[in-house]
Amino acid sequence: MPPIRGALRPTFSDISMEQKLNYLVTGGAGFIGSHLCEALLQQGHEVVALDDLSTGRYENIAGLESNPGFSLIVESDTRVETLDPLVRKADGVFHLASAVGVRLIIDKPVYTVRSMIRGVDAVLGHCARYRKPLLITSSSEVYGKSENVPFSEDDDRLMGPTTMRRWSYASAKAVGEFLALAYWHESRLPVVVARLFNVVGPRQTGQYGMVVPRFARQGLKGEPITVFGDGKQTRCFAHVKDTVGALAQLIEHPGAPGRVFNVGNDEEITILDLAEKVRSKTGNRSEIRMIPYSEAYVSGFEDMRRRVPDLSKLRALIEFKPQYDLDAILDDVIRHERAAMKGSGCGKSEGD
Repeated sequence: MPPIRGALRPTFSDISMEQKLNYLVTGGAGFIGSHLCEALLQQGHEVVALDDLSTGRYENIAGLESNPGFSLIVESDTRVETLDPLVRKADGVFHLASAVGVRLIIDKPVYTVRSMIRGVDAVLGHCARYRKPLLITSSSEVYGKSENVPFSEDDDRLMGPTTMRRWSYASAKAVGEFLALAYWHESRLPVVVARLFNVVGPRQTGQYGMVVPRFARQGLKGEPITVFGDGKQTRCFAHVKDTVGALAQLIEHPGAPGRVFNVGNDEEITILDLAEKVRSKTGNRSEIRMIPYSEAYVSGFEDMRRRVPDLSKLRALIEFKPQYDLDAILDDVIRHERAAMKGSGCGKSEGD
């Protein structure tokens, strides 16, 4: 159902099973992307996942290939010959393709910055050509070192120096936001920006520094649970199912285009307390070991002390309320990691 100028488009929840839409999800084989594909298929829609599998994994969407409404295209989101016809046929586009994780940002800064900016530029250009609704996922990283907690969408940002690779990811995400909002202001392209806060859940890999699956695997193996820094930094963790539910509503809500929304959970915990929780839930066999940032990443590495979203804007629009608290999130991740380790037969889960 293409957008109709001058008329309100139906919200995601108003669309019946008979009114199938065709969604394109870039980064559809990634952790969040694969869960979003599942959610859209469960609503009765058709989904095309576009992913070059550089950080996404085929295993994440293997179970969807038998669904006649799903297809996977293994290609970059910047290849015009592939992207153009997919956007033209889509009723809406979710742009989730992105470099992920602090470790990848530190190790491959050129790849990180170039791929993110080129990708969002390409997707925006094609969506503008065909007037397709678009949701772009950004990150809480754009708030930088701000201490104005909780973070509100209109707050000032505080970035570290360009000499520290740590801040390249935040800057690239901010450029994507600026470009998206520029399209909205110049041509009223129906684009929404979602700033995600520490999304976790089954299928997330710890390969690129994601803390919850890394802690879970270490705890299940009885290895030291490694906490970077002093452990007093705080985070708020959101279950991926809560997150994709919000994204699915935002792309179709008539009040969302041209706006930025924090998406996450505002239940705050220190990383040290998180490690203690994971250790308790995985059998209390692991020691908790503190690792200086200079050893975990690079000398001079800077991190946010607190990262807490102000969710009032999202709640006002879609009555957002997370269904998973932190204990339920950790139980879900640990259950998934335990099954993955058992299935591997060698004490390691997939992706290690």
